[in-house]
Amino acid sequence: MVSKVRLAAAAILAGVAAFAPAGAGWFDSSEPAPKLGDDAVQQIQRAVDDQRYVDAGRMISEAMLKSGEDPRLLLLAGEVSLYRGQYDSALKSFRQVDADAGLKARALEGEGMALALLSHSDDAVKALREAVALDPSAWRAWNALGTEYDRRHDWQDADAAYEHALSASAGNPLVLNNRGFSRLTQNRLDEATADFVAALEKRPDFGPARNNLRLAIAMKGDYQRAVSGAGAADRAAILNNAGFVAMLRGDYSEARDLLGQAMKAKGQYYALAAANLETANGLATTPAHGNGDAAH
Repeated sequence: MVSKVRLAAAAILAGVAAFAPAGAGWFDSSEPAPKLGDDAVQQIQRAVDDQRYVDAGRMISEAMLKSGEDPRLLLLAGEVSLYRGQYDSALKSFRQVDADAGLKARALEGEGMALALLSHSDDAVKALREAVALDPSAWRAWNALGTEYDRRHDWQDADAAYEHALSASAGNPLVLNNRGFSRLTQNRLDEATADFVAALEKRPDFGPARNNLRLAIAMKGDYQRAVSGAGAADRAAILNNAGFVAMLRGDYSEARDLLGQAMKAKGQYYALAAANLETANGLATTPAHGNGDAAH
């Protein structure tokens, strides 16, 4: 933003400005801040895309010192704060962006995502709807709307939002995973499984999609397949999740076995698995459940 002329001496100047020599000090005679080049913006954007948020933050600070608060810098600053978990700071940056429709849509998208993460659901949905109205290709806004609708169990609107997000993003794996989890929540297990598989085909190292696929397999009752091949780092959590699902399905013997394995795999006290095991034992010994395993 071009630096503003300082008018602190306006009252004095009203009477003597005609006689003041040039450069006498009444005005700020510094040159306007240089306009930020597209190359600099693209360089910062690449750092954000590569998740080099510390580098991106440094470059944004340096650019602001040279060029002022260019709306593109405010937008990028908001995105860096958002990805670093600084949601209030992100919100402040996004709300300062007031430029052309393209930037405004992206700022509203970021604002809506920050509000959602701050648990301000109604305000989040409002901002996200405004974003997609300005730019129907704003897939992150559609994706965030899907997750907000999921929280409300508004499955029809969630499905529609994810469809828009998938179309606008050419099937982004993040959206596939989120839609899969939405379908998992609705017990649409085959459709959920297909989404998780599709996400992993596009991004084989996508951990959340792989864990959700294991969860979907467990919910179908195939517990051993759900936990097979789990790495040492997350094996305890995967066994716990499978055990919890088995408990929900009434497969108490399987649940106790899986939860016991989870506690051993942890290598230390595993409070969550221990609590689940206690619950499973209690359910298995109630008269209504007889020997433990429910009939299917």
